[in-house]
Amino acid sequence: MAKKESTLKNMIVALMVITIVSGGVLGFIYGLTKPAIDEVNIKKNAAAINEVLKTDVAIATTEEVTIDEMVYNLAYSADGQFIGAAIKTAEDGFSSKVELMVGILANGYINKVSVLSQQETPGLGANMVNDKFKGQFSGKNPADFALKVKKDGGDVDAITAATISSRAFTKAVDKAVKGFEANKGQFMKGGNNE
Repeated sequence: MAKKESTLKNMIVALMVITIVSGGVLGFIYGLTKPAIDEVNIKKNAAAINEVLKTDVAIATTEEVTIDEMVYNLAYSADGQFIGAAIKTAEDGFSSKVELMVGILANGYINKVSVLSQQETPGLGANMVNDKFKGQFSGKNPADFALKVKKDGGDVDAITAATISSRAFTKAVDKAVKGFEANKGQFMKGGNNE
């Protein structure tokens, strides 16, 4: 059998066939794995909500509300009292988008902060997941605790050599606090109080 000569036309056809087959296989695999990925994300989100709103009062119901591109997971007790909100917020960090879940209680205090995702520099900005950094927000009243890094005149101790990541984290928390304060009145009316 004679050897086929390599031509531009043959190479383009071969490349198109490979691209179409590869795309089809990737699409098929994505279709198979998407439900599992969505389930993991739902569980991760639920765990973050429970972590940031953990108090002595048990959460009986939650309600998800989206306002100005921020997702508020509102928590109510069995008797319909507003416990607080777990707010999903994000800011651009040094090398990634920093996504947080910020728990704010009905009294306006920050209960706890959980890092949902970040791809900051390992050993530097990625240290935002450690309690030494994120723990300094727990139990703070934003009226008495300036949500800026100390370098910018605030009360937050930045991660050493990771000021940009620290600022992103702090800005995301501040954005959640401001969103909560702006919408607190309507949150109090939710749950079983209607």
